Amino acid sequence: MSGFSITEPSPRQKWIAGTLVILYALITLVPMVWVFLTGFKTPPDSISYPPKIVFSPSLEGYVNLFTTRTRVAPDEFAALPPPENFAEAIVRNREMVIAGPSKFGGRFLNSVIIGFGSTFLSIFLGTLAAYAFSRFRVPLKDDLLFFILSTRMMPPIAVAIPIFLMYRTLGLSDTHLGMILLYTAVNISLAVWLLKGFIDEIPREYEEAALIDGYTRFQAFYKVVLPQAATGIASTAIFCLIFAWNEYAFAVLLTSGTAQTAPPFIPTIIGVGGLDWPAVAAGATLFLLPVMIFTILLRRHLLRGITFGAIRK
Repeated sequence: MSGFSITEPSPRQKWIAGTLVILYALITLVPMVWVFLTGFKTPPDSISYPPKIVFSPSLEGYVNLFTTRTRVAPDEFAALPPPENFAEAIVRNREMVIAGPSKFGGRFLNSVIIGFGSTFLSIFLGTLAAYAFSRFRVPLKDDLLFFILSTRMMPPIAVAIPIFLMYRTLGLSDTHLGMILLYTAVNISLAVWLLKGFIDEIPREYEEAALIDGYTRFQAFYKVVLPQAATGIASTAIFCLIFAWNEYAFAVLLTSGTAQTAPPFIPTIIGVGGLDWPAVAAGATLFLLPVMIFTILLRRHLLRGITFGAIRK
């Protein structure tokens, strides 16, 4: 008998797999690192050819992202008092002055409100629906589940015009509530299907024991099922947030000011003389942070949630 095992990979297989994973990680991270570095370049350095790998870092991109700048007459510019902070000093070097704050802060806040609001609502409604499909005899259950899933198959552009007309009639265009309801409607199909798979894996005996002990159905759901399904809820929340956070088509069509999110706003950051790539890169970097932090905080749940329910008895 040889010592070969069909379950334990050989050292060579481990080395090859590790090398492939490292290469994939490096290739994936290169664009993100490049965007991050571009945020600390000056506009001339960001468009230099060949591209500059070594450069003098500058906060001009972040200053341009959060401020609105304008030019003044030469005599007015010469009569200006000394700059009061580093932001004014950076802008003065381009012979401009700060006219006021930009709209990025408000657009970023809109993304937070709409993204996390729709994620919470999707998880709340999706958990209740998934529990009902998993535990109760629902007429035409399979047909209803397929109908719910089919809403996810439809490309957004196919329903963009009807939704635009409906929202204009109902007064939901360019509102936080309208975008939260829309993203919830899109995400709830994913939430129901994912969470149903997780709840199916929770033994019914846990709830039956709780009911025998005097718990109501809601108490058994709240105190027994929800803690067991925390892994699935966390994993589903990440996927729902990623969609709502990055969504672009509906945000462009249905928002323009009050409820506009960051994705359609970042490409419109235009500087004097052309596109301000450092400001765009700075906005993209800041835009990545909330989802990245949220995913890191729930990474253990995410890794376990991906494989949870993969093996059925």
